[in-house]
Amino acid sequence: MRNGLVNNEVHNEDGRGGDVSQFPYVEFTGRDSVTCPTCQGTGRIPRGQENQLVALIPYSDQRLRPRRTKLYVMASVFVCLLLSGLAVFFLFPRSIDAKYIGVKSAYVICSKAYSIKKKHMVYLNITNTLNITNNNYYSVEVENITAQVQLSKTVIGKARLNNITNIGPLDMKQIDYTVPTIIAEEMSYMYDFCTLISIKVHNIVLMMQVTVTTTYFGHSEQISQERYQYVDCGRNTTYQLGQSEYLNVLQPQHKNRKRCHWRRNPY
Repeated sequence: MRNGLVNNEVHNEDGRGGDVSQFPYVEFTGRDSVTCPTCQGTGRIPRGQENQLVALIPYSDQRLRPRRTKLYVMASVFVCLLLSGLAVFFLFPRSIDAKYIGVKSAYVICSKAYSIKKKHMVYLNITNTLNITNNNYYSVEVENITAQVQLSKTVIGKARLNNITNIGPLDMKQIDYTVPTIIAEEMSYMYDFCTLISIKVHNIVLMMQVTVTTTYFGHSEQISQERYQYVDCGRNTTYQLGQSEYLNVLQPQHKNRKRCHWRRNPY
């Protein structure tokens, strides 16, 4: 008896479920409702429009809030900021320092004129030392170095060196350059001073001017320096750490004991 009742109840529930599944879609319209424009109240969409229609879901649906989205976004922003900061740090142009160290050596030639129409001359080949420091994290090219020597506001020598060298990141290079100078014309009276035997050191004050042109990433930059320097115009001299040493090997022996290297002036 009890089994029969249970079977009848299960049968009745299955019957109701089947009736519900067979119940057609019905849209209840009223004052505050609008018929669905997509299915026109039928509950079905036309065949072939499956990929054209968009389903709307509530904003509070969990599918719109996947897990760790904020973490991924914050990590991406942090990585982008880090890479941008590193790029700015390493590529930001820094200063290039050029420091004039001083005269390294001076080779002197005295040219005496044996005619009234000719004038005495003093030739000075002055070798200077320059330190160039690259403070950037990339290599720079030293395109050229232009140098000029003045005596009493008169230019007595010029020199230019092209395509010199490359300086690596955070590196320093020491460059020697020679400027040939001539003391003549209206300053030929300096010949008497440079060849005077009664004094031991024939120092003259020269103004050294140097301009260094560097390039990097298509950008050109110039650094200039000026310094007054004592140079002995009476003998060949080398300078080390601010002290001078005389090169006796380069000094010819003459009866008059003058210390210039002599050369006859053909002009």
